Amino acid sequence: MTELTPGTRSGDSVGWAVDHGVLTLWLRRGSVLNAINTEMLEDLADVVEQATEHGASVIALRAEGRGFCSGADIGGDPVPDDGPPKTDTIVAGERLVRALTTSPLPVVSAVQGPCAGIGVPLALAADLTLASDQAFFMLAFTKIGLMPDGGASALVAAAVGRATALRMALLAERLTAEEAAARGLIASVSRADAFDAHVNDVLERLAAGPSVAYALTKRAVNDATLGSLDHAFTVELEGQAGLLAADDFVEGTAAFREKRTAVFTDR
Repeated sequence: MTELTPGTRSGDSVGWAVDHGVLTLWLRRGSVLNAINTEMLEDLADVVEQATEHGASVIALRAEGRGFCSGADIGGDPVPDDGPPKTDTIVAGERLVRALTTSPLPVVSAVQGPCAGIGVPLALAADLTLASDQAFFMLAFTKIGLMPDGGASALVAAAVGRATALRMALLAERLTAEEAAARGLIASVSRADAFDAHVNDVLERLAAGPSVAYALTKRAVNDATLGSLDHAFTVELEGQAGLLAADDFVEGTAAFREKRTAVFTDR
């Protein structure tokens, strides 16, 4: 791997490098399936927003270890004693998703393993989401008493339609990589032993392609399909702020840590 520049806030939890026009962003918390926090999201957004200044013509989002992203890091007290729950991670996730979808550069996400929670909209914010057959996609938010955020409600529905989006969001059912490809959630699925070669081939093709045409094509398609993304950010943030302060979230996170089924009581 090319030597990586660490994040300014999160240090070695993320890294990035530019090689032959490809700006690769790495999630580097493989020991916790790349559970992500505010600092990591802000660092990644900084680099994406400055991608052209770094000489990039393509952006790739990748992750170390066996998982792409298990969602937001929910360690610590879910509701602080000194005030309302913080929404910094949600806002930072929105910033990164917005940066990826509005970048004039083509963006590829390489999902080599489990992708859950905020990891799903991060992966789907790419223009081409490529997955290994070891990957799955899961909107796990309701398991801890929350709702999807990071623009997931718009990104998933734009790809697979209302019925499948609601099934994923309400029931927190996982889609295998093969199912995700069949339903149009992702661009392709490859055998694990051929995945890196496929990703590299796609990145090389994009890096050698017509940058201006790519930018205009991306803008047109996203304008046609993601016109509701900013509104989704607003609705998700408002709803999530209330849910983070509710008893169900406290119970949901406790059950998650204790590896038991949550007993939700909010009505």
